[in-house]
Amino acid sequence: MKMLHLSETREFDEKKFKRFLLHDSAYFRILNFNLAAGQLFPVHRHPADGQVSIHVVEGKGFFLGDADTEIPAATGDILVSDINEPHGVRADTDMRILVTIAPPF
Repeated sequence: MKMLHLSETREFDEKKFKRFLLHDSAYFRILNFNLAAGQLFPVHRHPADGQVSIHVVEGKGFFLGDADTEIPAATGDILVSDINEPHGVRADTDMRILVTIAPPF
């Protein structure tokens, strides 16, 4: 077993979002991204098979998709999509998200 402590990665940078690799295996990858208020985790997609989840652990903002998709997101919300679908996040407040990718690529 492996214990992860999110309190150890609670860091923000006004110039760019912070990225922490928390777990990486042949089965899945977990990353923590911390976005300061107003920052954007750009909409992107990966040319791979699999799924991604984006879990808001702190803050408020929007899950983003294609040009017409903007879904309000707040602490406790989770977005699940295929990894090859457009996905991103815009932070209205300081925002922390956990991203899980399975299988990792």
